[in-house]
Amino acid sequence: MKLGILGGIGLILALAALVLGYSALFTVYQTQQALVVRLGQPVRVVTEPGLHFKMPLIDNVIPIDKRILDLENPAQEVIASDQKRLVVDAFARYRIQEPLRFYQTVNTIAGANSQLSILLNSALRRVLGEATLTNVVRDERGTLMSRVRDQLDKEAQVYGITVVDVRIRRADLPDQNSQAVYQRMQTERQREAAEFRAQGSQRSQEIRSKADRDVTVLLAEAQSKAEQTRGEGDGERNRIFAEAFNKDPDFFSFYRSMQAYEAGLGQNATRMVLQPDSDFFRYFVNPSGRTGTPAPAAPAAPR
Repeated sequence: MKLGILGGIGLILALAALVLGYSALFTVYQTQQALVVRLGQPVRVVTEPGLHFKMPLIDNVIPIDKRILDLENPAQEVIASDQKRLVVDAFARYRIQEPLRFYQTVNTIAGANSQLSILLNSALRRVLGEATLTNVVRDERGTLMSRVRDQLDKEAQVYGITVVDVRIRRADLPDQNSQAVYQRMQTERQREAAEFRAQGSQRSQEIRSKADRDVTVLLAEAQSKAEQTRGEGDGERNRIFAEAFNKDPDFFSFYRSMQAYEAGLGQNATRMVLQPDSDFFRYFVNPSGRTGTPAPAAPAAPR
């Protein structure tokens, strides 16, 4: 009987020892660091991964992530130094560098995100408030993000946090301002297009006027050349006629009369009423064209 009781007590003690031994062990993973708290008071920080010991029952282990954590900040409106309003969407990356201070100040990652979000908004307003819209959007964006990161990292040290990076994902004008800017840009482009069209129309009129002027000049020169050539031809024709007339006036007169007969007595409905002894028909009366009684024919020689 006594052996049964002693065996039960031994088993209970063995189980108790096993439970105490198990509770005295804890594991730290590669992505974690641990804070050992004894009766609510921090005792030590464990950063090496592996199996570690603690006081059973009175020590608690709080795992703390040692990876780079994300802070997604909601978009906020910032006024730049040139009084332009900007909607800035930024995010940060941070690491818990001092677990004890982190536990004593913000306790959890959610608390850290809440505090860092306030500090990030404040840093963005300070830094971007000293820059112009052009610097924020284009010229000095990298420099401004570095300044925001430095300020946020300096203020986050009190929470045992090191800020790794701060990025501005988007920096745009508010919707109402964007619509006004787009409308102004559209109006400016329409004005430039109208100006280009007016310049093109003016240039077109200049080219058309020059072409019309050149055509008029060319036609006038061609007409003048034609009249000159025609005059030279008429002069050459008259010279040839004069030379022909001087060589044989009788033949030239006969030729001109034949042309007149052809023109006046052709196949047409023209009727002329003339006397038979008219000068117009002198070659019908006398082949030589001389007016008067024709000479009698010479008598035939006797056979």
